Amino acid sequence: MALRRAASLLLSPRLRSPIPATSRRTLNPLPPPPRRYFSPRPPPPVPASADAIADAAEEAFEAARTTNDMLASFSRLEAAVPANDKRLALACLKLGQHLEASGSADPSRILNLALRCLGILEASSRPTSASSSDAVSLAMALHLAGSASFDLSRFHDSLSFLSRSLRLLTPLLPGKDAAADAEQGFDVRPVAHAVRLQLANVKTALGRREEALADMRACLDLKEAILPPGSRELGAAYRDLAEAHAAVLDFKQALPLCQKALQLHESTLGNNSVEVAHDRRLLGVIYTGLEQHEQALEQNEMSQKVMKSWGAAGPDLLHAEIDAANIKIALGKFDEAVSVLKNVAKQVEKDSEMRALVYISMAKALANQEKAGDTKRCLEIACNILEKKEFSAPDKVAEAYVEVSSLYEMVNEFDKAISLLKRSLTMLERIPQAQHMEGNVAARIGWLLLLTGKVSEAVPYLEDAVERMKDSFGPKHYGVGYVYNNLGAAYMEMDRPQSAAQMFALAKEVMDVSLGPHHSDTIEACQSLANAYNTMGSYALAMEFQKRVVDSWRNHGPDARDELKEAIRLYNQIKEKALASLLPEDSTTALPEPQELESDSDSAKAARQ
Repeated sequence: MALRRAASLLLSPRLRSPIPATSRRTLNPLPPPPRRYFSPRPPPPVPASADAIADAAEEAFEAARTTNDMLASFSRLEAAVPANDKRLALACLKLGQHLEASGSADPSRILNLALRCLGILEASSRPTSASSSDAVSLAMALHLAGSASFDLSRFHDSLSFLSRSLRLLTPLLPGKDAAADAEQGFDVRPVAHAVRLQLANVKTALGRREEALADMRACLDLKEAILPPGSRELGAAYRDLAEAHAAVLDFKQALPLCQKALQLHESTLGNNSVEVAHDRRLLGVIYTGLEQHEQALEQNEMSQKVMKSWGAAGPDLLHAEIDAANIKIALGKFDEAVSVLKNVAKQVEKDSEMRALVYISMAKALANQEKAGDTKRCLEIACNILEKKEFSAPDKVAEAYVEVSSLYEMVNEFDKAISLLKRSLTMLERIPQAQHMEGNVAARIGWLLLLTGKVSEAVPYLEDAVERMKDSFGPKHYGVGYVYNNLGAAYMEMDRPQSAAQMFALAKEVMDVSLGPHHSDTIEACQSLANAYNTMGSYALAMEFQKRVVDSWRNHGPDARDELKEAIRLYNQIKEKALASLLPEDSTTALPEPQELESDSDSAKAARQ
């Protein structure tokens, strides 16, 4: 029709104008335009509402499975909803968790998503009226932020996030009432387990191993409540906790846990499973720590048998063979140990870390046979290999240097031992997860410097070791007591008996708790304290603690006859000094003969008189 109107407009003027007579001619009329039929124009689309667009974007995000799809749908959701929308917060949480699980993103990006989620959730919920679901969402966001901070080595930030998360989850944990658990609807125990496990990792990285053990214990309790009896995962949890106790040399606690893991894995997987092999190998390590070497060797051989039945000839089997050689060295079977190590050396690469471990163990066997020259040659080969691995595996190399230094110490190469320990300490200080080892290494450096007469150099290392070990293992760990004792000895060498007495008193206090008052090392600490007070001229205190030494050795029975005799001699010597200090210089009054001790009150009275 439009074309017809256009044609009529063009023709109308021409038809209405006068036609000259001279040019009269017949014109061919225009053909009629083709007839066209048009469908009615569709109505304009109605704009979709903002809520509908947001709902569609949310559905698309929930349906996404791959990382690329999730990122694309997240961008659409981000554009469709307000910046403070709770749906955006939950999307940030889900995307961050996905990226963390897949390992496909920088931890800083995951941290930004977690913080964005936290900001929205905290702004939209009030502490007094927040529902349990809001608290769980907030706790999960805090856990994500803590995990990302841990990956970025921001350990204190991670600890803060995770502690907040645990505080939110603790009131929501179900009790022992099964009916109440069913009514709650959402089980927060898996979330609490993830938070506790990450807390253990953070505290381990900070060197707070005792606190990390408490969190791992809580993880095991949660798994026992969540998992069905006989679960393979529960057996792995028992073994993980056993390994954690063994790492802090708490072998008595580690033993029953590892035995539970072994029993569970044998009942569910059979005697020849890989899990059983790992359990038995750990049992061998624990029995070695308990100095039950025959049982350790038996478990190690059974572990190797299972591994060989599965055709496993990799690093696990080689490490088990090296462990077996070390156990044989402890049993005095040096030739057998060397034979095992030579066989392992044929199976490893020339410059591999495993080869260095072989030479270290071989040096241990030779050192116990007092073959100093061969020991040093093996240690030199091991050190040459380890130097090449310092950047690729600094934690393992630093630990190996500590063991090498102890062997140099056995062959009286103290300067070489101290040098390697200092090298190890420098490497450990650059590894955040190895803070628990720093205190041990610093303590050993201080002890060797003290042993070689370099007292002024030893004191800073010992003082530093005390603080590091207290942070890592707690103030009552027996290792802290030994460092206090060595520090007291250093102060005595520097003629500072008052400072020494303080350190010996702290050492005795720690050892009383960790080792018991009648342990030989606790008695020695008490003896050192008595000596310090004797040097200071505080004879009443010296007699009091010397009396405790006498009583403690007497409780040991006939096996401590010589120690008891020496303790009584020292007591009588202190008593003579006490009496002499109170007598006039020109007095010739005879002192009483040393007699068998009767009671602490009598000795104190004599000193005061």
